[in-house]
Amino acid sequence: MLTDDGWLQPARHCPSPHFDDRPEQEVSLLVVHSISLPPGQFGGPYIDQLFLGQLNPDDDAYFAGIQHLKVSAHCLIRRDGELIQYVSLHKRAWHAGQSCFQGRERCNDFAIGIELEGTDTGSFTDAQYQTLTTLTQLIQRQFPAIKLEHIVGHSDIAPGRKTDPGTGFDWGFVKQL
Repeated sequence: MLTDDGWLQPARHCPSPHFDDRPEQEVSLLVVHSISLPPGQFGGPYIDQLFLGQLNPDDDAYFAGIQHLKVSAHCLIRRDGELIQYVSLHKRAWHAGQSCFQGRERCNDFAIGIELEGTDTGSFTDAQYQTLTTLTQLIQRQFPAIKLEHIVGHSDIAPGRKTDPGTGFDWGFVKQL
């Protein structure tokens, strides 16, 4: 269920400060990402901390290079299928960076960003695909301009710069929607 203010129920809510208002345009793109912090490690509080602007560089040497980033996604799906929401679906999350889809730049303006806990080279869990399928169907009901061909990877909108969700992501789930 989606509330009037763009928050999903049930989902664990961790409101990020890294968002702003969307420009007046229709939401028509869903971008699938992957993330793990530290790279290749799952679980722990670090993805939440990154999206909340609270990452401690003393916790891992890798964090010194990313702790200054102001990034977020609308949602994260953990390995066990848990859904966490950081930004209202009605607001602009800062997930795509420099990006372009079908000639339209600044994909954050018209996209919803979903992170999967994982790596660019690993596979994802059945629980993640189940949650992603349910979430995608709900999002498509709320934002009907998001057609199957408008569900893409970060690598599709930022080629050469990004490789996620990676080679282990099964795009066959999209065909089942």
